[in-house]
Amino acid sequence: MSRLILPYAAPDQGQPSSLFPDYRSTVARSPRQAPIAIPQTLTEVTGPSDWSRLMGPAMADLTTQHKAEPQGQRIVVTGRVLDEDGRPVPNTVVEIWQANAAGRYIHAKDDWPAPLDPNFTGVGRVVTDGEGRYRYVTIRPGAYPWGNHKNAWRPAHIHLSLLGPAFATRLVTQMYFPDDPLIEIDPIANAVPMPYRQRMVSRFDIGTTVPNWALGYVFDIVLKGRDQTPFEDEHDDDH
Repeated sequence: MSRLILPYAAPDQGQPSSLFPDYRSTVARSPRQAPIAIPQTLTEVTGPSDWSRLMGPAMADLTTQHKAEPQGQRIVVTGRVLDEDGRPVPNTVVEIWQANAAGRYIHAKDDWPAPLDPNFTGVGRVVTDGEGRYRYVTIRPGAYPWGNHKNAWRPAHIHLSLLGPAFATRLVTQMYFPDDPLIEIDPIANAVPMPYRQRMVSRFDIGTTVPNWALGYVFDIVLKGRDQTPFEDEHDDDH
């Protein structure tokens, strides 16, 4: 089997540091030693040519996964996955997960006493088309408290996980909503310095809004280069 070693590229200034003391859990889990380069195997840098066949049908509408519609503001989230030169990246898996309209996840460790919604799981998956486009119908998630510090609240956000040509190419980020006052005081969002933080904030778009039905937001994801979207360490907590 061929042995492949991918060149190391230092993250740019827009990428969050693994250690950001205001985000308390990074103090315990950030690396203390220099990284060790481990050659990647062929199976790690190659993958399925057609994610749709492997992962099944799209789960692009989170409001129709159960018997009735979930509670909350219906929204459309769409965008493109782009490379460093602004070219579309097709056949990329874009998964999302999120809290419900009350800020509650379907997760055993979520002890926020907000109501669960029996008609909302909060999980979706699509594959980008030939122009790198993706589109979801979901509900706007609610803010929720977390134990990072006194009176800590997370802004409304949607988690996104991208898989490219191989399983080892997974990238994770968060999408925020414009004009949310909690972004400014959120340690996770603030781990990305300005102005790069704005790359994680979606744009309200009247053209994406569906009359009498749903508000529309656009969130493009740039995989690398000077406009790169900030991505998380995969060991970050699911906040």
